[in-house]
Amino acid sequence: QVQLVESGGGLVQAGGSLRLSCAASGSIFNAMGWYRQAPGKQRELVARSTSDGRTTVADSVKGRFTISRDNAKNTVYLQMNDLKPEDTAVYYCNARGFVDLWGQGTLVTVSS
Repeated sequence: QVQLVESGGGLVQAGGSLRLSCAASGSIFNAMGWYRQAPGKQRELVARSTSDGRTTVADSVKGRFTISRDNAKNTVYLQMNDLKPEDTAVYYCNARGFVDLWGQGTLVTVSS
């Protein structure tokens, strides 16, 4: 069964930290990453990691968010530090390989 299991998210005060995890199973995934969608806005890439170690990080979160990946576990992590109210959004895990898979989303709320 091909699936993504997300964990993490929640409510945090500005300046705080959260860690998101996403475990994929059932297929081979080259790229895994996180997107987010804030109310009234389009979904945007936050960070992505490929199996050969390349990473892409949005300018808006560079220096604050770090993506890492455990290829053996097919799991990707997003460490979010110094969170800001504008980081409030639903965060979606995405895994791409033979299939393009999306998680159900996890809400991150940053209060000021």
